[in-house]
Amino acid sequence: AAGRDPVAAVLADDEGRLESLVPERHRRMALSPFAFFRATAGLMAADLAPAPRTGLEVQACGDAHASNFGTFATPERRQVFDLNDFDETMRGPWEWDLQRFVASLVLAVRDNGFAPTVAAKAVRGAVLGYAEAMARLADAPALDVWYDRVDLAELEHTVPRRAGRERVAEVREEARRRTGESAARKLTEVHAGSLRLRHRPPFLVPLRHVDALVDERTARRVLVEVHAAYVESLPEERHRLLDEYEILDAALKVVGVGSVGTRCFIVLMTERSTGTPLLLQIKEARRSVLAAHLGDGPYANDGERVVRGQRAIQATSDIFLGWTVARGGRSYYVRQFRDMKGSVDLSTLTPRLLRGYGRMCAQALALAHAGSGDRQQLTGYLGDGAELAPALVRFAQRYADQVEADHAAFVAAVPEAAVPPS
Repeated sequence: AAGRDPVAAVLADDEGRLESLVPERHRRMALSPFAFFRATAGLMAADLAPAPRTGLEVQACGDAHASNFGTFATPERRQVFDLNDFDETMRGPWEWDLQRFVASLVLAVRDNGFAPTVAAKAVRGAVLGYAEAMARLADAPALDVWYDRVDLAELEHTVPRRAGRERVAEVREEARRRTGESAARKLTEVHAGSLRLRHRPPFLVPLRHVDALVDERTARRVLVEVHAAYVESLPEERHRLLDEYEILDAALKVVGVGSVGTRCFIVLMTERSTGTPLLLQIKEARRSVLAAHLGDGPYANDGERVVRGQRAIQATSDIFLGWTVARGGRSYYVRQFRDMKGSVDLSTLTPRLLRGYGRMCAQALALAHAGSGDRQQLTGYLGDGAELAPALVRFAQRYADQVEADHAAFVAAVPEAAVPPS
């Protein structure tokens, strides 16, 4: 588009972030075109917005790239595979999610050094998998769609090839060990007989050391206010559950790629009777990058937008998922920090496994869209996906070319982007 400036778009998105962490954000974005892509959902939304739309809307993820899928535990303690990032979610065109996903597949394939034919096969398989899942869901009763989910234990037995089954088992076992208690052992220490969060700057900065980033008293006041208001967003029975815990400590934590520089806190709590730790993540909710093109939604704040969007998309959500607004209007959402959460390192996948992973993600995306949109109309548009697949293969390859050019321009223009991440 005329006047398109990817570097200016990145720098504009830096506004409002913690200035001391912006260089780290830039360094992470510079690692590869895929890393850059992960942090520029707004740039892609601006590229897609002028194009014609199908007119079919869903609760869009808004950032459905291949690294935003993973595993986590349901309230029944089963491990499922689903979308796991909802910072940009809002009602919007279903095709924007699918277009972002297939472009990310091509970038992941290129990052791994695989041939272009691998990318084409991965995108085609994903589109066919999306259409196949949507067709199955179109004929299903609404309650069946509501209860449907990708269960890792069941998936492990249905993957046709041994290598795929072994990789699912590895992911499931790795995630099973990633609990709040295991995270607490790594992130805490005992000082003067009391448990507290470690000081590991710049990635983990307890409030007692946070004055270099923001005023410490302000940070503590925000924490108390945010937590109290957050509890009110939960169902009443969760109030009683949280009453069993007391807050011991909190810290600012650097997370992800696109989220670096946003205000994200880890809160350390312990159960009063047993001393069992519980870690909550309080993460700043900024305006969705889709809102500039689709308008703001019906919610009072972006924390509520993220939470209600997540509940609409995910088959099952964290029991502690809630939202709050701090004094001054900054909104946050809250969830458990690591509750059997895990993801696939795309750089470790073979071409065959990457194609299988892409198909699995596409089916999870179809489930999210079927539950929040008109699945019969979507299936009518998609058919079996055979006609749509070649068009999306071409789109994904062209857009990956654009991302590579944007990434090169960014690295050339931003000095700290050439410095390795800390």
